[in-house]
Amino acid sequence: MVAAAIAESGFDGAIQAAAGEAEVRVTLEPARTLAVIPPGFMGLGYEISSVARPGLLSAQNSVYVQLVKTLGARGVIRVGGNTSDYSSYSATGHPLSSPEGKAGSVVNDAVLQELGSFLDATGWTLIWGLNLGNGGLENAIDEAKAVTATAKKHLLTFEIGNEPDLFSHQGHRHAGYSYDDYVREYRTHRDALRKAIPNIDFAGPDVAVATEWVARFATDEGKDLKLLTHHYYREGQNPTSTLDKLLHTDPKLAPILAKLRAAAESSGVPYRICETNSFSGGGKPGVSDTVGAGLWVLEFMFTLASAGCAGVNMETGVNQRGFISSYSPIGDDEQGHYWATPEYYGMLAFARAGVGRIMGSTIDTGGRNISAYATQPTKDRTVLTLINKEPKWDGVVVIDAGASASFRTGSVVRLSGPSLESKSGVTLGGASVSAAGLWKPTLPEEVSTSHRTPQVRVPAGSAAVITLQA
Repeated sequence: MVAAAIAESGFDGAIQAAAGEAEVRVTLEPARTLAVIPPGFMGLGYEISSVARPGLLSAQNSVYVQLVKTLGARGVIRVGGNTSDYSSYSATGHPLSSPEGKAGSVVNDAVLQELGSFLDATGWTLIWGLNLGNGGLENAIDEAKAVTATAKKHLLTFEIGNEPDLFSHQGHRHAGYSYDDYVREYRTHRDALRKAIPNIDFAGPDVAVATEWVARFATDEGKDLKLLTHHYYREGQNPTSTLDKLLHTDPKLAPILAKLRAAAESSGVPYRICETNSFSGGGKPGVSDTVGAGLWVLEFMFTLASAGCAGVNMETGVNQRGFISSYSPIGDDEQGHYWATPEYYGMLAFARAGVGRIMGSTIDTGGRNISAYATQPTKDRTVLTLINKEPKWDGVVVIDAGASASFRTGSVVRLSGPSLESKSGVTLGGASVSAAGLWKPTLPEEVSTSHRTPQVRVPAGSAAVITLQA
């Protein structure tokens, strides 16, 4: 019979909703497939100014390496950001990490070799952004040669320019700089780079907001692209950047993803959200660094995956303004200490649950801010992720898996913290990520098979990852 999930303290019968609680029903639709999550979906994003910091992205930085590996054996590192359009390469020059608009970051062979060792140690691949904003073509060619030599088999693709749709706003180009202007410059760089590096691959157009550029780029350049790339932030950091806003649906996101999916399907080129996080400019302190942000990123990654996205790169580390962002999944005190932040735990929960195909499901929320996503990693295993974004309401979720469903065993792993606003005390499966960057659940909950309809209590401000084995 279908399994019934336990509450945190164990399960010995059907869960009864307590006073103030209400039942939420999730209906699984195993015959319907929304998308298939590719193995390299997981990703982290860095300003090029991060690479210019010696010792950060290096195999010798063992804790940092382990934190990346704990998120998955496969993933993508993207290096770019606003600072990439102020940066330069100097083989033997002094490395310099600089905010945007200042002296300009400098990467040399030594830091690139460290990056190559980091990719070897993690097994992740690399997207590298080249300077189109104010850099010279010859320097871009030299940089691309050096990156190709150090990244070797881990090199996925290059981007030419970061957020070119904002070039006029950033002062890189004249007012009215257009898609046609960009594509002419892109082709000049592409042709020169390919002449110097015959097997080089490209992605683009790496826009901030001009989704229509992606559709045009897919038509014009699709036969020669590895990826279509786009950025996303909920909004810029400002007084309205609240946790409540972050935990509710962004009305502009679904239309963007629909256009990107259509462009990808028409051109046969996958799309990736290669730079993203909660609120731009480094995030909102007290919002982007909380348990709520961990729940947000868990749902955000499922939202992208369900829309056919090939992957996502969550920004972390030093931002374009020169300080460590509040939204960083990997904490950094700039003194050589690194740790898992609340957002990291949301990514880790996705790494556990976001595998295989995403099956169809519907949820009757009763007006509550709770969501559900179902995946099927293997033919005999179903994983249901429940995310309760309500600040005070504990919900009981009833799972309708169909009359023919039959599960032998199962377990529940919970993502939780003291409150949505908490910045510490986060656990997944009852365990914290260790100081060495390792994680192993200590409180997996066994699933009872004594009742026909699965029921799970999901406390306020938490998530539950339920794995059922047929």
